[in-house]
Amino acid sequence: MQLGVNVPNFGPGTDPGILREWARLAEGLGFGTLMVSDHVAVTPDVAERYPEPFYEPFTTLSWLAGLTTTVRLGTTVLILPYRHPLLVARMAATLHQLSGGRFVLGVGVGWARQEFEALGVPFTARGPLTDDCLGTLRKARDAGRQEGDVPVWVGGHSEAALRRAVRFGDAWHPLRLSLPHMRAVLRRHALPGFAPRITLRVTGAPVDASDRPAGVGTVEQILDDLDELRLLGADTVVLDPYHGDPEETRRPDAAWRALTTVATHWSTRS
Repeated sequence: MQLGVNVPNFGPGTDPGILREWARLAEGLGFGTLMVSDHVAVTPDVAERYPEPFYEPFTTLSWLAGLTTTVRLGTTVLILPYRHPLLVARMAATLHQLSGGRFVLGVGVGWARQEFEALGVPFTARGPLTDDCLGTLRKARDAGRQEGDVPVWVGGHSEAALRRAVRFGDAWHPLRLSLPHMRAVLRRHALPGFAPRITLRVTGAPVDASDRPAGVGTVEQILDDLDELRLLGADTVVLDPYHGDPEETRRPDAAWRALTTVATHWSTRS
């Protein structure tokens, strides 16, 4: 099982130099995947947690592909209704090809109603629009075109999202769930693969809450979570050290220390 890292591509402390350091850290520590987020119009509902500058994911990952050699590059998650399906297919295929087959397309339906309105996309149609886009990618794969070579991870944990993962995805990509929640879903559904993104928050004392998110707790608790996710069939676990406060992007050292600690312990344990 590989570990990945979710890199903040937004916020007041983020700039090209910081993004370069994130990439160097991820690859230097042996992380298998580096992923970034997606927003197009940073409307007030988005800006509250993910403010400007917000670096567009395809452009950012293309640039990072030239700065790295081994780490996979991906989106967690690209909001499919924001773009025409053929545009998504072409951009994903181009990035996959230019990076030497290192791109992973993590996708979702989106949540920011104001952003949908700004883009002229009907919020209530985001599910069908997502399915249309995934259908286009599936047709490309079935036809043997290069657009079909890109691995697709489907985010979300609603019943509709799980059906979408089964129908179109190479893996289910849930975000920030507890282990009992993920375990229950995996028991109910025959999913094509499993690549969760979990919170990373290292604490000095054990966290005993019954609804503790995976990845929150002492180093030992986090390592135990990773062991259990591996037993549940995870191919990749993406660690997310961003906790929702944009000011964190001005102080990336705390996230880098947490990632270094977990990566170092995991390499000896696995």
